[in-house]
Amino acid sequence: MSAAPGVLPPAAEWTAPDHWRAVDFISDLHLAPNLPLTFDAWAAYMRGSTADAVVVLGDLFEFWPGSDAQQLEFEARCIQVLRTAARGHHVALMVGNRDFLLTPEFLRSLGVHPLADPTLLRAWQDQRVLLTHGDALCLADTAYQKFRAWTRDPATQADFLARPLAERMKLGAGVRHASEASRRQDPPAGGWGDLDFAASVAWLRAADSTLMVHGHTHRPGASWLAESFQRQVLSDWDLDDSPPRAEVLRLRRDGLVRLSPESACHA
Repeated sequence: MSAAPGVLPPAAEWTAPDHWRAVDFISDLHLAPNLPLTFDAWAAYMRGSTADAVVVLGDLFEFWPGSDAQQLEFEARCIQVLRTAARGHHVALMVGNRDFLLTPEFLRSLGVHPLADPTLLRAWQDQRVLLTHGDALCLADTAYQKFRAWTRDPATQADFLARPLAERMKLGAGVRHASEASRRQDPPAGGWGDLDFAASVAWLRAADSTLMVHGHTHRPGASWLAESFQRQVLSDWDLDDSPPRAEVLRLRRDGLVRLSPESACHA
């Protein structure tokens, strides 16, 4: 059962093997058939990343209608990329606000490690990184938080999944069109919504961490949530736009570095 709006769950824990040298984080690729350059860049990166693990922190897909989507041409290509990549290195995935119908059982069938939101990554004994998609912390948007709770209710999901796949895909096309329209709009006064800093820090304190990595807001970069508490925001990917956008955040023993997808395959 999902948490009620404003009630944030405790972090699950994931410990990386000590022999790993690097862990990559990506998010918000919003893969869709109308973004072929983005798909090609993602597929090449997943094949070639030199990291020991690739962690997707939500919104891999623009819309995921259910596990039977793997019978569709584009979705089947994406699934094959995930399955192949998982044979070469560890692939972990946390669902976001667009692909929350990716179930843990389905991901495991691909060899992909499902991550709870949030998850505390423990690496190399001294690194504790709190991972989240980020939308659960956008508390000022109360309408969205109610919608988020509703969409994650098992009864809501069961009702949606009982519909024919064609009907679900039609609803997904509407989501895509609305998303494209919103990207063309100017941001509201004060900018687009962001995470609640106090809640973010509370989450970090509860996990005994000082670093959060998240996506969702499409505001890549590092910033302080409070004194001693930092966040790293992941880039969205859109290679079909101008200028193109795509970035990988790599965690190593000596810290974090931002790389292009191409560089991440050679670094």
